[in-house]
Amino acid sequence: MPPTLWTEAHKNALCERGFTVVGPLLTAAECSEMIAFYDQDHFRKRVVMQRHAYGRGEYQYFRYPLPDRVAELRTLWYEPLAEVANLWHEQLRIDTRFPNTHAEFLATCRASGQDKATPLLLRYGPDDFNCLHQDLYGENVFPLQMAFLLNQPGESFEGGEFVLVEQRPRRQSRAEVVALTQGQAVIFAVNHFPGKGTRGYHRVKMRHGVSRLTRGARHCLGIIFHDART
Repeated sequence: MPPTLWTEAHKNALCERGFTVVGPLLTAAECSEMIAFYDQDHFRKRVVMQRHAYGRGEYQYFRYPLPDRVAELRTLWYEPLAEVANLWHEQLRIDTRFPNTHAEFLATCRASGQDKATPLLLRYGPDDFNCLHQDLYGENVFPLQMAFLLNQPGESFEGGEFVLVEQRPRRQSRAEVVALTQGQAVIFAVNHFPGKGTRGYHRVKMRHGVSRLTRGARHCLGIIFHDART
């Protein structure tokens, strides 16, 4: 069953702009619980961004089995987003279609060697930032992902805005700064989404990142629906 906070307006915004904001989906208590996970034994891999020129800050990939709430969010939101994903592939004339359930999709990932969990927690401090990037991880890519803000902006941190950049064919790129409050999530295109032109639909590439924090600490839960090889 689709989440109750998912509406036709969200679907339309996602199809028109490549992103939409939903929620709050997490309570303040749930956000605090997610933040506390960072220093617990839930993870398979830790990445320090400056070592790889990804930015500044760090993040950790969860391992299987995922914490219950993380797994629940991933399963619950797959269904309505799979409908959008299939529409996008139809519009872009991409043959791949996504199954009705997340379990079926993960079986497809495993069959191609993508069996590592991809949900992650990100942690930023003063002067930290995340360069524009995409989260692809293999040949099986689900076209949409989610990012949940776990701290309250203006209280826990300043700066650190979520940024999307749309690379438009034969035109200058366009940036969107997405304002989130604690517990809200932004749903956005992993790689590209269909842009409608005079000759039908074309691929509009999207990258995402986080601007520089000026104060405090910022945590984010990322829900990526496909798994990774490494």
